[in-house]
Amino acid sequence: MSTRAYTLGSLIVCAAAAAAYGQASDAGAPTQPPKIWDVSAAIGLSLTSGNSDTLNVNGNVQATRKWEKNELNLGADVAYGESDGEKNVDSYGGYAQYNRLFTERAFAYARVQGLHDGIADLDYRITLSPGVGYYFIKNEKTSLRGEVGPGYVFESQAGEEDDYMTIRFAERWDQKVNDHVKLWQAVEYLPDVEDWGRYVVNFEIGVEIQITKHLSERTYFQDIYNSDPAPDRDNNDLKLVAALAYKF
Repeated sequence: MSTRAYTLGSLIVCAAAAAAYGQASDAGAPTQPPKIWDVSAAIGLSLTSGNSDTLNVNGNVQATRKWEKNELNLGADVAYGESDGEKNVDSYGGYAQYNRLFTERAFAYARVQGLHDGIADLDYRITLSPGVGYYFIKNEKTSLRGEVGPGYVFESQAGEEDDYMTIRFAERWDQKVNDHVKLWQAVEYLPDVEDWGRYVVNFEIGVEIQITKHLSERTYFQDIYNSDPAPDRDNNDLKLVAALAYKF
């Protein structure tokens, strides 16, 4: 995966965010009724031309709803890239997770997620997982939770279909630094229960800077590690994304 286009895109977007950051203000805004859904859409685009011609596009949509003792999180993302006319990024995926809180901190969940990565020769990987979770920290500024539960993986890699039982171990941390900046980090470990040397790790860390009430700059790093990749493919799929996000 080429990083030059991502680097250029990061510089452009971050520069725009830095220029507008000091001008953003929501003072005096009228009080709004509570929203049923929190929805945001982000897009990052970078182009280079000259000694090398590159194109990289990243899109991401997230939606969250919380009511009574229920939490619903939805997400989808897509990435496409070319370098000198040759495709070098081609992935899309999504997830849905429903949490049912038993107490203020303990909950049960049901989750489904899917991924396609043409460059990694992964036609699809679908994971179904119920489980339980616990918020170790839960307040207005900080959230830290852990999750564990059985799961089942269906995948087609290098033209070969397979399925296996797994145990999903996951952790997520969210930190609101101030009214304009927030951080997050998440990791997920999915081993094959019959062969613990075969596993997938999904990792993400990022920062979001609010520019206006609805517009923000989002920069994040993702790493998908597959201990058993397709032939002639790397274990790691790394992605660095800088994008502008709009909150509805």
